[in-house]
Amino acid sequence: MELQTTIYIFVGLSFSLYIGIAIWARAGSTSEFYAAGGSVHPVMNGMATAADWMSAASFISMAGLISNMGYGGGLFLMGWTGGYVLLAMLLAPYLRKFGKFTVPQFIGDRFYSKSASTVAVICLLTASITYIIGQMTGVGVAFSRFLGVSSEVGIYVGMAIVFAYAVFGGMKGITYTQVAQYIVLILAYTIPAIFISLQLTGNPLPQLGLGSSLVGQDVSLLAKLDQVVTDLGFGKYTTSLPGSTLNMFMYTLSLMIGTAGLPHVIMRFFTVPSVKDARSSAGWALVFIAILYTTAPAVAAMAKTNLIRTVTPGVVMEHTNVFDKDVAIKYDERPDWMKRWEKTGLLKFEDKNGDGRIQYYNDGNKNAEFQAKAAGAGWKGNELSVNADIIVLANPEIALLPNWVIALVAAGGLAAALSTAAGLLMAISSAVSHDLVKGIFAPNISEKGELLAGKVSMAIAIVISGWLGLNPPGFAAGTVALAFGIAASSLFPAIMMGIFSKKMNKEGAMAGMLAGLFITLFYVFAHKGLFFIKGTEYLDLIGGPNSFLGITPEAFGAVGAIVNFVVAFLVDKVTKEPPEHIQAMVEAVRIPRGSRAVDGAH
Repeated sequence: MELQTTIYIFVGLSFSLYIGIAIWARAGSTSEFYAAGGSVHPVMNGMATAADWMSAASFISMAGLISNMGYGGGLFLMGWTGGYVLLAMLLAPYLRKFGKFTVPQFIGDRFYSKSASTVAVICLLTASITYIIGQMTGVGVAFSRFLGVSSEVGIYVGMAIVFAYAVFGGMKGITYTQVAQYIVLILAYTIPAIFISLQLTGNPLPQLGLGSSLVGQDVSLLAKLDQVVTDLGFGKYTTSLPGSTLNMFMYTLSLMIGTAGLPHVIMRFFTVPSVKDARSSAGWALVFIAILYTTAPAVAAMAKTNLIRTVTPGVVMEHTNVFDKDVAIKYDERPDWMKRWEKTGLLKFEDKNGDGRIQYYNDGNKNAEFQAKAAGAGWKGNELSVNADIIVLANPEIALLPNWVIALVAAGGLAAALSTAAGLLMAISSAVSHDLVKGIFAPNISEKGELLAGKVSMAIAIVISGWLGLNPPGFAAGTVALAFGIAASSLFPAIMMGIFSKKMNKEGAMAGMLAGLFITLFYVFAHKGLFFIKGTEYLDLIGGPNSFLGITPEAFGAVGAIVNFVVAFLVDKVTKEPPEHIQAMVEAVRIPRGSRAVDGAH
C-alpha cells in the first residue's frame, strides 16, 4: 500500500476514534463539563494527564531540540519532568483537597477577593493562549507534511476535530479522548525508536541503545556522534551548553515552576474522586510520561546520527573523512524523504559553492584550523537548514522504516498536539464561564446557562486559537517556552503562597502576580519587537540582547517569579493580614486530617 494512503487510513481511524469517544462521553452537567464528574479512575486519569502534559512540544520538538543542542537540550527534560514532580508533590493534592474546579477560583477564594480571581484569569489566559499557538503550529506542520495539504488547511481540520470532542464532551469527553490519544502517541513514539535502535546498535531498548556500540564497530553511538559533529565544526554533542551556566539554570527553573503553574494540568487532578486518588493518578502520570521522556534522548542522538549519515554517506559507519571533496551527496541524488520535507519549507538547501553537493556543517566555527580545512574542501558555508521540528516526524523516513510506522508517527504527532490543545481550551473555557461569567458577572446563572456559556466560550477560544495558529505573532518560534515563563512568573508563586503562607493577603498576591507578569512580558517583548515606540530600538529599552545577566527571554520567567515573591511579601508587610477564617482554612487544607502538632513531648 502506498505511503500516502496508509497515512490517510491511520489518521482517519484515530480521528474517528476521538469523535466516537466524545459522543459516548458527552457532558450533561457542569460537574461533568469542568471535572468529568470527579469519577475518573486514577490510572486512566494518569494516562489522560500524560497526554495532556505531553504536547506537540514534547512529541515533535523536544527530541529535535536535544538533537540540535546536544547535552544542553536536556534542560527541557529536567525542567518539564522536575516541574511535574513539583506539581504532583507540592500543589496537586492540596488543590484537590481545596475542592475547586479551577486555579482562578482557588486564588479568588483563598485570597478572599474577586479582583484576585480576575487577575488570575488574566494570567491564565495570557499563558494558555501563548501556549496554544505552539500546538496549532504543530498541527499545521504535521498536516502539511503527512496529508499533503497546506498548514492552513491542517489547522482548520484540527480546529474542527477539537471542536467535535471538546465542546460537546467537556472535561469528561476530553479525559477519555486523551486516554486514547496517549495510547496512540506513545506507540507512535516508541515503535520507531525501537526499530532505529535495532538498526544502529542491535539493542531493542532505545534507552540502552543510547549507550551501546554501533553495529559492526567497537565505538559507542555517543562517542561516534561526538567525533563526527566535532569534525563538522559543531560543539561536542555530550557536553554542549546553550549559553552560560546561569542561563541554563534559570531556563530549567523557569520550565520547572512554569510546569507546576500551568492550569490545564492542575485541572486534571479534580477529575478523580478523592485526594488519595489525586496522589495516585499523579504517580501513574509520571510513569506514563517517563516512557516518552526516557526515550527522547535516544531518539535525538539516533536522529542526528542518521541525518549526518544521509547527508555525508560513510562518515558515521565507514570512517570517511568529512573533508573529502566527494563525501557529501549530490543534491540531485538526495533521498525521497528530503524531497518530501522540502515541500514544507522546514528543510532547505542552498548551493553556495555551486558544486551540486550538500555541505552540512557549522560555518560559524571560528577555529582557524577548521576554517582552513573547510576552505580547502571548497566549502563556502552551510548549505542545509533543518528545522528542529522535523527530527521526530522525519526520523522513520530517514531510517527507511515501513510505511505503517511512518503513518503511525503522523497520527501520534497529531494526537499530541490535539490532546494538549483540548486541555488548554478547557482551562480557557472554565476561566471565562466559571470564573468570570458565574463568579463575577452573573453569579445567579443556572447550571444549564453556565454549561452553555462554557461551550460557547470554548468555541470562541477554538476560533481565536486557530486564528493565532494561522497568523502567529513574531515570537511564535519560542511560544512554548514563553508560555511556561508566563505561568512561572504569575500563577505559580500565587498558588505556592496560597497554600504555604497563611499570612499572605489579597493585596500581596495581586501585586505579585501583576509585577511578575509585567516584568516578564516587558523583557520578552523588548527582545521580540512588539514595542512600537517611534525612534527607539526595541533592545535599547533593556540595554541590548539578554542584557540581564545574559538571561534569554525564554528563561526570564524564573526572574519574574522571584520578582513576584518579593513584591508580594513587601506589599503583604504593609497591608492588613488575612481574616482569621481564611488563615484557619489554609491550615485545614495544608495539614492532613487526623494529624496534630508535634510538641516534642512524645
